[in-house]
Amino acid sequence: MSEFRTIVHLDLDAFYCAVEEQHQPSLRGKPFAVGGLPEYRGVISSCSYAARQLGIHSAMPMARAVKLCPDLIILPSNHKVYSQRSKQVMNILKQASPLVEQISIDEAFLDLSHKSEPAKELALSLQQEILQKTNLSCSLGVASNKLVAKIATDVGKSSVKTTTYPQAIQIVPPGTEADFLAPLSLQMLWGIGPKTAEKLNSIGILTLGQLAQWPVKDLVNRFGKIGYDLHLRANGVDNRELTTYREPKSISQENTFSRDIGDKNKLMDQIRKQSESIASSLKQSNLLGATVKVKIRWPDFSTITRQATLLEPTDDPQLIFNQARKIFLEHWQEGQPIRLIGIGITNLQAPKKQLTMWDEVDYEKIGHLEAALYQVKSKFGENSISKGTKKLTTNSPTESSHDQRPK
Repeated sequence: MSEFRTIVHLDLDAFYCAVEEQHQPSLRGKPFAVGGLPEYRGVISSCSYAARQLGIHSAMPMARAVKLCPDLIILPSNHKVYSQRSKQVMNILKQASPLVEQISIDEAFLDLSHKSEPAKELALSLQQEILQKTNLSCSLGVASNKLVAKIATDVGKSSVKTTTYPQAIQIVPPGTEADFLAPLSLQMLWGIGPKTAEKLNSIGILTLGQLAQWPVKDLVNRFGKIGYDLHLRANGVDNRELTTYREPKSISQENTFSRDIGDKNKLMDQIRKQSESIASSLKQSNLLGATVKVKIRWPDFSTITRQATLLEPTDDPQLIFNQARKIFLEHWQEGQPIRLIGIGITNLQAPKKQLTMWDEVDYEKIGHLEAALYQVKSKFGENSISKGTKKLTTNSPTESSHDQRPK
């Protein structure tokens, strides 16, 4: 077996649009986008390659996209279907390798170091299998590590000039990582944003090759530890292993309003719904959260995030709501319009299960029940259903009733 790893980065080409085209073949070759409506401040989640030829791209406000292309076809997101199709692809990857790291709904790494076939052959075989079994196009980057494999995919896709799916394959042979990266712009490298790039440009560093050759001591003096990391990355060094499972670091919900809202009741209703959704997610994941965060965006796009830590970790929607409400009201004036509001919870941990002296508590069932209650309330209204209280009574008049709900 080779001393070098064979890491593949897979990116499904215009994934949402590809799925939509399968349901509506008439969309093929036309400029269309998946996302929110322009009149409701929607943004583009994905757009067809025909739309990209017109300068439209993901994360662009839909209103701007419509100005660039008045005939742009706009489709709503169908995340349930996208998730199902994504799972089909990920299952194919898991059959090819026991080491698969899914990094988004349409991206993943897999380790094929155990395979003896040439990298090009492995990539082509995987690409064809996904196309045959799902009718979805994908592009692949293959290298000795995750960093270079991801950049290889981006380079491969950008080098294909087409109005349809690129289906690119870019191989970076072991030992050529630095040479492959050398001519690329700084912002192709993970960890370099506009501000860092500007600082590097100011001292004469314009490409990854120049960054790789720059004295490490000077980079550390200027940027601290990140300077050393930049030196390693620019030389194509990345020793990270694939992460096949990630513990969630936070759970959050947010909503951008179609029109600014300043009505207190409506805002409180939104905070309550988000709190209940977060609590439901916590229960389904068998987790408790300790720190409640509130995000507020004003009409001028200025944004604040504030947080507070509870005395005890919880998955109780009422406790989350109470804390979120308190934080919000500390930073909001009556009638002040809000563009976006979001609630999150961090400092997640597994619950310490304690049984009551009266009964054994099935926490899993309780979690499922809470999730079901939230779904019913979401569909039929806040007062459509509520939890009852079960009491244990005895024949002895001297014994008191005991609430059997878990505390």
